[in-house]
Amino acid sequence: MNIRVACVGAGYFSQFHYDSWARMARITLVGSCDRDFEKAQATGLPAYDNLDQMLTETTPDLLDIILPPVAHAATIKTALAAGIKTMICQKPFCNDLTEAESITALAEAAGARIIVHENFRFQPWYRAIKTAIDDGAVGTVQQVTFRLRPGDGQGPRAYLDRQPYFQEMKKLLIHETGVHYIDTFRYLLGDPTAVYADLRKMNPVIAGEDAGYVLFDHPNDARAMLDGNRHLDHSAENLRCTMGEGLIEGTEGTLTLTGDGAVHLRKHSTMDLTTVLAAQEWVGFGGDCVHHLQSHVICGILDGAKFENEARDYLTVIRIEEAIYASADKEQKLRV
Repeated sequence: MNIRVACVGAGYFSQFHYDSWARMARITLVGSCDRDFEKAQATGLPAYDNLDQMLTETTPDLLDIILPPVAHAATIKTALAAGIKTMICQKPFCNDLTEAESITALAEAAGARIIVHENFRFQPWYRAIKTAIDDGAVGTVQQVTFRLRPGDGQGPRAYLDRQPYFQEMKKLLIHETGVHYIDTFRYLLGDPTAVYADLRKMNPVIAGEDAGYVLFDHPNDARAMLDGNRHLDHSAENLRCTMGEGLIEGTEGTLTLTGDGAVHLRKHSTMDLTTVLAAQEWVGFGGDCVHHLQSHVICGILDGAKFENEARDYLTVIRIEEAIYASADKEQKLRV
């Protein structure tokens, strides 16, 4: 059986979605829709600038929604009205928690499922780190630190070449980018029980925050810290490969994630490093995480594999995000 896939959205990041689908067996791409018809045409697929028309004429089994949050709710409602039962929706999911809860309930009432395109947990280094943690490589994890350093936030042209709407987002560092690490930390350590955040805006040309610290309390007395600054960079030829560097520290050793996507293990009381995952010429974005997520969804549909990040589960990420902003506003630690 082949899954018929249609896509809505043909902006900058959509290139990774279309490339992934084109490399995948067991699917057939049937159409692309964008309000800019020329962008839809540029995908080489049957092109549309009207979503209703595309869904009617192409009858897809799956709709891939590759749009900013402001367009998610209306797009999902249109898809549900057309009888679409499976959707992948880019993150951040909807504008806020209230909207996301409403849309999730509508989808469930219609017997439809939405998988949020939260792809960082599918990056090969985090899969390797999760396996190492589960295998006891570092003993009991005590803390995780990630230094987000994409180096793309300086000056009046910050973000304009790739995703210009970043400049207008009233919530940027956490809502657009930090959600990746909220989800990754919960993937590695379980859902946090409390957060503390100190956020700031450094570039005056943007609307939202672009730097800050977020501390997470996780089960089993583990702690995590997101240290984010979009102005600063890290040691990597491709700053967008990992977007920073990480440490996973436990009672028996430390895992180090470097900017080239490599993961190394150092056991306590030694200076010897064991390579857990070697750096590679990674295909696509972020270790081909878009392809890994989309392949995961197809396996879920056709093979019955359990879906990760269905909309109902992803609401937890949005609740944590809202607690982070509330913590920053109140300047205090908040329970989630």
